[in-house]
Amino acid sequence: MTNRKLRMGMVGGGSDAFIGAIHRCAAFMDNQIELVCGCFSVDPDISLSSGRSYFLPDNRIYKTYQEMFEHEVTLPEGERMDFVTIVTPNKWHFEPAMMALERGFHVVVDKPMTFSLEEAKQLQKKVEETGLILALTHVYSGYPAIKEAKARVARGDFGKLRRVYVEYTQGWLSERIELLGGNNAGWRTDPKRSGKAGCVGDIGTHAWHLTEYVTGAKVTELCADLKAFAPGRPIDDDGAAFLKYDNGATGVLTCTQIAVGEENRLAIRVYGEKGGLEWRQEEPNSLYLKWADKPKEIIRVGNNGFLADGTKYNTRTPGGHPEGFIESFANIYRNFCATVRAVTKGEKPSAQTLDFPTVYDGVRGMQFIETMIEAGYNDKQKWQKWME
Repeated sequence: MTNRKLRMGMVGGGSDAFIGAIHRCAAFMDNQIELVCGCFSVDPDISLSSGRSYFLPDNRIYKTYQEMFEHEVTLPEGERMDFVTIVTPNKWHFEPAMMALERGFHVVVDKPMTFSLEEAKQLQKKVEETGLILALTHVYSGYPAIKEAKARVARGDFGKLRRVYVEYTQGWLSERIELLGGNNAGWRTDPKRSGKAGCVGDIGTHAWHLTEYVTGAKVTELCADLKAFAPGRPIDDDGAAFLKYDNGATGVLTCTQIAVGEENRLAIRVYGEKGGLEWRQEEPNSLYLKWADKPKEIIRVGNNGFLADGTKYNTRTPGGHPEGFIESFANIYRNFCATVRAVTKGEKPSAQTLDFPTVYDGVRGMQFIETMIEAGYNDKQKWQKWME
């Protein structure tokens, strides 16, 4: 494996889905991965046409993911896939992930990791039993500026943390476009396919994960309010929560998909005793530092010597060249690949290569969803301890 590319299979990601192309661009960016097989759609015809457009031979394009795993495991080590990327609606994350792990394949899966907390815990147990690697694509943790924010918090630049604000606002579901068909809203607003949470599961989990990643702290309690503003929508399209962290800090989280005119406005602010930071995805190369006794600083990512080692490791271009969404995905894939190579050789992965979301983030993500649902529909608005 050390002298060749890692071989990737896909579940989902056909020509009729946008996120599959993002994953492939990211996976191929460092020339460490090649696509060798896949079941790209529940529609066998779409799976076949998609696979052919990706220049795969017909015998490696599968009608079902069950067929894919059963056949791939019989191939010689020099031919079969090394890992699978799962880019399907939430309901179909668990079974292919479990089938892959049971057959010795590593896994990359979109968030939220599973349909339920129970499934997430089963995947955690299987990962621990097999020693295989599972990467979860909480993509925003891959931005270089977020790496820099995490490093500066960890070294104590801002003192003891006090307050965290995070918001992820979109407007694309301000009306019930899921009824029109032909878009990605259908499964995201259907509890039978998305799970208990709509907006909270889709983008709220990203906002929550970003706070824990940057601060290094864990949410222990929350008080939430959830609502479906679009008439007749059976699942939340708006949510907010007060958060308590295990380091004594408190936070406010807002996630909404009915903020008319907003695109993907993800932003985080963190304040400590000595100062604070701010990052906005719509201007991803800039990190703003705020102080009581000196002017605000703007830290620009790029190949700058003053940046933390982890930031430089995950930076691909000189300053002034935007590093965005796909590059952040690519950082997760690259670190995942380096970890798989190290584990396969019986070596200990470096701290930098281990810097990607794992099955444990996936379990906490499902705990976040369960706790938000439990608290968000409680008319008395009581604090809810973290779901275990």
